[in-house]
Amino acid sequence: MKGRAYKDEAPHGKWGRFGGSSKPAGNNSKAAAMKKKKENVMRLGGGGGGLSLEAFANIKSTSNRNQYNPALIKKQKEFYKNAKYISKYKKSLKHLSEQNDPSAVKPSEDVKETEESNKRNKKNKKGGSSSLRELYEKKREEEEIARKEREAIIQAKKEEREKAEARRKAERVKMFKKTRSGQPVMKYRIEHLLQSIQGSN
Repeated sequence: MKGRAYKDEAPHGKWGRFGGSSKPAGNNSKAAAMKKKKENVMRLGGGGGGLSLEAFANIKSTSNRNQYNPALIKKQKEFYKNAKYISKYKKSLKHLSEQNDPSAVKPSEDVKETEESNKRNKKNKKGGSSSLRELYEKKREEEEIARKEREAIIQAKKEEREKAEARRKAERVKMFKKTRSGQPVMKYRIEHLLQSIQGSN
């Protein structure tokens, strides 16, 4: 009984399921609701069981949303139209400058002359390639000789430095020699002093 009483009553209040009408729920409101539902289904893509999963995914995806966006399409059309106008304007400016400037008519002749001179230069370069190679080899030999000289100088300086270091070490060992009682040996110190005095004279 409870279930039957529930069915007889309106499920969403006393004004029916869609709640916008002022009439109480009845056969007319059900028919109106069904009609509205059919209209919505037709608007969304036909009455054959609603939208397919593929159509629904295409509508929801953001990439396709931009593809059929009328505002974006309008912007693109305006952009292309403006680009056409700009290219026409540039062409007309170029045409006007060619008509007004007589020197602008001769670029083809200048181009021909430069091409001919380039061809001549190429021929000369082919003939002179052996001389260029000789110059390159001479320069390379000179650089090699200079490098070897630099290396020899560096090596000589290095040897001198090593000899001086060995001499200094030997002198230092002599200078710090001590007797059995711990006194410094004065012989080497006096020799060092004499050498320094003779060197200064």
